[in-house]
Amino acid sequence: MTTWSLRRRPGRTLGLLLLVILSFLVIRRPSRVSSQAFWEFPLPRGQRLNAYSDGGFSPLSKLGHLSGHAWHFSYSKPSVLLGKPAAACNDLALEVGEKLKEETLELVAGISPLSFVIGIFSIPLLHFSELSPHIHIFMLNIVFVLFLTAASPCSPPAVGPSPVSVAEERHLPRLEWSTLIPAWLRHRQLGLHTKGQHFMLEDSIFWIFGGSIHYFRVPREYWRDRLLKMRACGLNTLTTYVPWNLHEPERGKFNFSGNLDLEAFVLMAAEIGLWVILRPGPYICSEIDLGGLPSWLLQDSGMKLRTTYKGFTEAVDLYFDHLMSRVVPLQYKHGGPIIAVQVENEYGSYDRDPAYMPYIRKALEDRGIIELLLTSDNKDGLKKGMVHGVLATINLQTRQELQLMNTFLVSVQGIQPKMVMEYWTGWFDSWGGPHNILDSSEVLETVTAIIDAGSSINLYMFHGGTNFGFINGAMHFHEYKSDVTSYDYDAVLTEAGDYTAKYSKLREFFGSFSDAPLPPPPKPLPKMTYEPLIPVFYLSLWDVLSFIGEPIKSEKPINMENLPVNDGNGQAFGYILYETIITSSGTLSGVVRDRGQVFLDTVSIGFMDYKTTKIVIPLIQGYTFLRILVENRGRVNYGNNIDDQRKGIIGNLYLNDSPLKKFRIYSLDMKKSFFQRFSIDKWTRIPDVPTFPAFFFCGFVIGSSPSDTFLKLEGWEKGVIFVNGQNLGRYWNIGPQETLYLPGPWLFRGNNQIIIFEEVMAGSVIQFTDTPYLGRNQYIH
Repeated sequence: MTTWSLRRRPGRTLGLLLLVILSFLVIRRPSRVSSQAFWEFPLPRGQRLNAYSDGGFSPLSKLGHLSGHAWHFSYSKPSVLLGKPAAACNDLALEVGEKLKEETLELVAGISPLSFVIGIFSIPLLHFSELSPHIHIFMLNIVFVLFLTAASPCSPPAVGPSPVSVAEERHLPRLEWSTLIPAWLRHRQLGLHTKGQHFMLEDSIFWIFGGSIHYFRVPREYWRDRLLKMRACGLNTLTTYVPWNLHEPERGKFNFSGNLDLEAFVLMAAEIGLWVILRPGPYICSEIDLGGLPSWLLQDSGMKLRTTYKGFTEAVDLYFDHLMSRVVPLQYKHGGPIIAVQVENEYGSYDRDPAYMPYIRKALEDRGIIELLLTSDNKDGLKKGMVHGVLATINLQTRQELQLMNTFLVSVQGIQPKMVMEYWTGWFDSWGGPHNILDSSEVLETVTAIIDAGSSINLYMFHGGTNFGFINGAMHFHEYKSDVTSYDYDAVLTEAGDYTAKYSKLREFFGSFSDAPLPPPPKPLPKMTYEPLIPVFYLSLWDVLSFIGEPIKSEKPINMENLPVNDGNGQAFGYILYETIITSSGTLSGVVRDRGQVFLDTVSIGFMDYKTTKIVIPLIQGYTFLRILVENRGRVNYGNNIDDQRKGIIGNLYLNDSPLKKFRIYSLDMKKSFFQRFSIDKWTRIPDVPTFPAFFFCGFVIGSSPSDTFLKLEGWEKGVIFVNGQNLGRYWNIGPQETLYLPGPWLFRGNNQIIIFEEVMAGSVIQFTDTPYLGRNQYIH
């Protein structure tokens, strides 16, 4: 084996030594991640599997504990040092420093003046540089390679005599690079891969027992609770989507903080002992607005989403540049928990562009994704969603669909591991429909059948959470149906994270594969029924218009996405108000998306939506304000019509077939900044007959430590609730959902406030309950 003696080129190596030691000091961060032991899962039918679960993944602490540090740069591929990931440089620097510190004094005598100057001046340059740790490592890699070249046996001999003879050198200590590969990285060479019908993690058979939790649907304060419950259920892998629309709400402006801190979520899963399968999209479906695609893409009238249309791929490239710079260091082969990455999502059901999926695969690989790649499709899209060189997985809910997996996948993929990427443990709900549920015994029987068929599994959802704010999606096949606020999904854990019959049965089932007892499940979180509240203060929407800023003036209506707001990115969510002046009655017609309440001055005369495209304007006298308050109820997240999801008034608005002109348009996005204009002096006592739409305000005090609760609004019709600035989501008396989940961490000990935006009719009281009610149950099968 070729080795490198530092004594052969002492003058040329001191600068390297200083750079190595100093770079380590610059990037070092405290470790908060514990290490856990190796654990095993026995396979069904008497086989065994080994899963290298570092649990806490101690190498993550050596990466600088990414959850506490955000990097804002992009690169094409991770830099490598002698074939090892850049993430290993930290450990290499530490070990090199330890091995060389005894030789340093001896080297000083033989340094060249130039090397001394370079070494000395490198210290302040590196120490005070504002470059990110990855850039320091990249610079160090270059210096390392240059010095290795100069010091290798093949390099030209130095001018002048060598300070030591060859005979002497044989007896001097040498630095063996093979011993410097960090121990935590030595067993992470192959990662998750396939071998015949098995998944392999390194050299061991590995079964994926996964569950889905979406970090963006769960309060950050409860991430640990939900992940611990997953681990205690006997699962070994977390899967999660990454919502582009939430992470890049405006073009080029990224948000990975607070409840959107993806890195912190992944690291927490690692700490608890879970592997991670990441599903970064760009399209994710997930019953989220536009399938997770940002609405500003629709500013382009020719936009073709989920294709290689230039306007779409340019946006994806910029997003992936940023996202993958965060994801790459979290991969298994870099010491992180991510063992696989999904390429897009259910593309076979869309199938608009045969070049699109290969493009997404290349986009991931070009940015440093090196773990196993997967696709995921339902039975209808399985054939068309496959990509060469990418393992296909299937989504299903019934045992009957298993036959397709066993026959079709084998026929097109040969002998490969089988996986149900989404076993649907329940289903989502739509406004006006029932609350869908799936019997726990059927869930257990299907999960058992999947495992007995030799397939790995992911439970979608293990914990659904909540569509807080306006993020819910919609379906539009025969008719438009928007999703409710709750994403309870009748999952293994409830919307509030409580245990279910499914949890108990599945824990016993997965626990039967483990020689050691499973971790004890965390105690259930307490729930509280607080005293009812009576709203005291009020503001009519028409009064609010006077202090929320000047409206946008336009000759024609402008749809929500093309409004000149938010630095030119349009409006993504919420409401939009159009007003113009009319002087005659007649028939009003136009395309309103999704629901528009029509007013003459401040008097409501009806609604326009998908079914009602015309409304009669009664006889009026003189100049009258025609106003239409339009709600974006949620963009379609699945189907072939996602290109047509612009909201507001689309095109012209006609009165007696003549287009109306000269509109004033108000953006009512109802973000936190929107309510900052509501100073206390603007609120008034609720009158005997309130004018709607309107905002209602009340405060309340919690004396003890706050607990989870549920809000119930009997007598109220339709609107949105905000508690201490947090948007809990929509309510609507057509059901099925009748309560809104209010997490305890969003309440304060002491003073709290509630603001309700009601469109039509207000009740007299706001109630709290410790039990959710999601509507009339309907079994899916």
